[in-house]
Amino acid sequence: MVRYGAAGPGPFPVFSAPVPPANAYRQRLSLCEAQVTRLDKVLNNFATARLCLAAATLIAAGFSFFGHSFSPAWLLTGVVAFAALVIAHQNARRTRSRADRAADFYRKGLARIEDRWAGTGQQGTQFDDPHHVYASDLDLFGSGSLFELLCTVRTRMGEERLAQWLKSPASLDVIRERQASITDLKDRLDVREELAVIGEHANVGIHPAALLQWAETPNKLVSPWIFPVAVLLPILAIACGILWAATGIGTPFLLVLLVEVGILAALRRPVDEVLNGSETAFEDLRLFSDLLMRVERERFTAPPLQALMAKLCSHTRKASQTIASLGTIVSFAGSRRNQAISLFAIPLMYTLNVALAAERWRRVHGKVVRSWVEVSGDFEALLSLASYAYEHPDDSFPEFVDGPASFAGTDLGHPLIPAARCVRNDVSITGNVRILLVSGSNMSGKSTLLRTVGINTVLAMAGAPVRARSLKLTELQIGASIRINDSLHDGSSRFYAEITRLRQLFDLAGHGPPGHGRALLFLLDELLQGTNSRDRLSGAEGIVRAFVARGAIGLISTHDLALTNISGLPAGAVRNVHFQDELCDGRMTFDFKLLDGVVTKSNAMELMRSIGLEV
Repeated sequence: MVRYGAAGPGPFPVFSAPVPPANAYRQRLSLCEAQVTRLDKVLNNFATARLCLAAATLIAAGFSFFGHSFSPAWLLTGVVAFAALVIAHQNARRTRSRADRAADFYRKGLARIEDRWAGTGQQGTQFDDPHHVYASDLDLFGSGSLFELLCTVRTRMGEERLAQWLKSPASLDVIRERQASITDLKDRLDVREELAVIGEHANVGIHPAALLQWAETPNKLVSPWIFPVAVLLPILAIACGILWAATGIGTPFLLVLLVEVGILAALRRPVDEVLNGSETAFEDLRLFSDLLMRVERERFTAPPLQALMAKLCSHTRKASQTIASLGTIVSFAGSRRNQAISLFAIPLMYTLNVALAAERWRRVHGKVVRSWVEVSGDFEALLSLASYAYEHPDDSFPEFVDGPASFAGTDLGHPLIPAARCVRNDVSITGNVRILLVSGSNMSGKSTLLRTVGINTVLAMAGAPVRARSLKLTELQIGASIRINDSLHDGSSRFYAEITRLRQLFDLAGHGPPGHGRALLFLLDELLQGTNSRDRLSGAEGIVRAFVARGAIGLISTHDLALTNISGLPAGAVRNVHFQDELCDGRMTFDFKLLDGVVTKSNAMELMRSIGLEV
């Protein structure tokens, strides 16, 4: 890794043995902060030097113009030196900004490792969908969400792809490819740092919708006469201009100019659409080009990554070079507003020729832009998961097995709960067991267990490591009814909202027949609590039997102990587990450890008395 520096490159120390992630981050953070401190001094020196040089040049100008001490031509030396100093100052300022962003990259990494990250990153709230079958239930988006923990991307397409992976389980082939890619990427700390500091700003940029809309729009300047006219008339105008200067005859030049004005007026609308569209779509074009250039430079060993990188070309040109060439066209388009350019815009038909260059680029390369966008999004999403794998080395990749639906996790923990407070449990739904029926008192950990199983399955089906010592599972589709509420906007009660969600899950279960395909993993918190106890019991039994008949597995939490004796299921299909609590000196304590059997006591009365309710 080469560190950015105004005084020249300085390599990082080469670590001969694996360094714990926190230690590696701290070492590099220290180097970055030291560089920022050094560059602050350099910038102060530049500012002082500029002020002194400007003052010296002004004084010298006084001696030259008023004292006639030396020729004014010598003042050009001071002007050139001042211009060089300004350029060097700007470069140093840019370097300092990149070093500061690199330091911020490591600060954020340390915050994730030390569980101080919640509320500080990209929360992905734009991707949340209250009607999704598990996104809101499992805290995929929002402050302190899984998306915020994982997301380290720089582009909108990276954000969109990561959100898509979390919301849609992948096939086993894709999961295995992602696991191989993450294994290849996770120790490439230099790549992650460089991509974090590329560009002029640290914010997420590049809007793929505008990019694709412009690139895939059919050409507008397609008439066969336009190109030869755009080339020949400027040549003719130049020739007539030379004739005018040499002979004083300006009529030919004025006639050519009138023809050009007429043609430009007729083509004004399509030309403006092409140029304005290119500028709007490619405001962050340089960032995209720099990102692609850095990715192309890396040599990967994982075959899925190599195949991904092979897509970054168009007609044997690298994607970064092709995008950079379009960036040049866009800069020419922006220059049409320059007063110096506008003087010659009509004779040279400047706007028409720039628009034709943009159209030519779109005709040749426009169809592959979508592929570049997808590769960029895939790579950034993979890099986010690789960062998570690097920062949590104790998390393991899950193992996928064949056969009927199953889930077996050892030391399973919730990745959004700080490690100091996270209590891990073994969870097994294998063999004859199809359902874990989780009973327990209030606040004992029932809902958290359901979310723990769900969110680790989300990670597994996205191709990421999971918060567990080991996890074996079949290909699963998650469906949850945990955070279901009534809706004034939709005019629905909680019970109606819950049975609507259950219908969604029932439909999902139909896509995974017993022993085949992707089975449903259902997570039901306080099933049918919005109705009376008799309907609740009979309704719950019917729902569970229907799910099991379709090959689904799941967890159901309940306060109602009547539900622990669900009938009409094969022997051993339901396994009762529970969480326990203790009341010590008027204070409830919970160990959050999962135990076999049905809970034997309730804490509702004790909780009410503990807050002063006389019951």
